[in-house]
Amino acid sequence: MEDNGIWLSILEYAQLRDLSISTVRRYIKAERVKFKKENGKFLISISTENYMRNKQNSASTEGETLKLKFRVQELELQVKTIKLENDELKMLVNLYENNKVENNILPAIPLEL
Repeated sequence: MEDNGIWLSILEYAQLRDLSISTVRRYIKAERVKFKKENGKFLISISTENYMRNKQNSASTEGETLKLKFRVQELELQVKTIKLENDELKMLVNLYENNKVENNILPAIPLEL
């Protein structure tokens, strides 16, 4: 009997299909997947076509994940910058209000920060 396809370890299959290892083990126990035991380890068969399709989907998902992670980092940096600017503005308002109370005069408001 000739095996057409690719044999994957439980971990590889789980990563490819985005499943937990325990789910893959349940699939084996329930015989929902074609498997064999070799050198004490379970291997799961997947057709080359399914492997390539899942690999492409996985690659595009990883690419999207990287894009999203980069966007999150970019937004976190923007939030940090805005917080610093906000703190500076609060300090200026505080100085302005304290000076007003102490001297009973209105100080000039700076036009540029």
